[in-house]
Amino acid sequence: MNIYVFLADGFEEIEAIAPIDIFRRAGLNVTTVSVNGKQVVAGAHGIPVLSDAVFEDIRFANDSLLFLPGGLPGTYNLDAHRGLKDLLATQAEQGKEIAAICAAPSILGKMGVLENKEAICYPGFEAELLKAKLSVNKIVKSDNIFTAKAAGVAIPFALKIVEEIKGKEIAEKISKGIFFE
Repeated sequence: MNIYVFLADGFEEIEAIAPIDIFRRAGLNVTTVSVNGKQVVAGAHGIPVLSDAVFEDIRFANDSLLFLPGGLPGTYNLDAHRGLKDLLATQAEQGKEIAAICAAPSILGKMGVLENKEAICYPGFEAELLKAKLSVNKIVKSDNIFTAKAAGVAIPFALKIVEEIKGKEIAEKISKGIFFE
């Protein structure tokens, strides 16, 4: 399974870096993808990150999970990228997995991807989860869509995704290895 983590200037660093680390510990093939047209992406808190690739230079694999970190203005910058939105739409139409945390589920909500699905997001973005069933849980999997509330759940969110892809035993091994208990 390939995981593509999309980065735009203003992304929330914890919501991207912690899951990338967890996914790589699980042996998943992770590619960080800049949607800014350049490899260096500035996080919301001024931390520059060198992405693995630029969106326009990638040929996306068929067996993939698309991961959207939140943060501001990162979420708005992801939402403004036409190519990413087309990729998300295709992924959703094919019933393939998408994950979004914090404000990023609003992108999926406005696209109609969350219709009749349970979802969660950062408080204040709920109105953009159009036709979704709002959850009280901090982490939600509804069909092929994973959503999470905020940066504080980035590690358990990533572990949930690992559990779904690689199994509970691998997720528990990573959790114990980082003393996340």
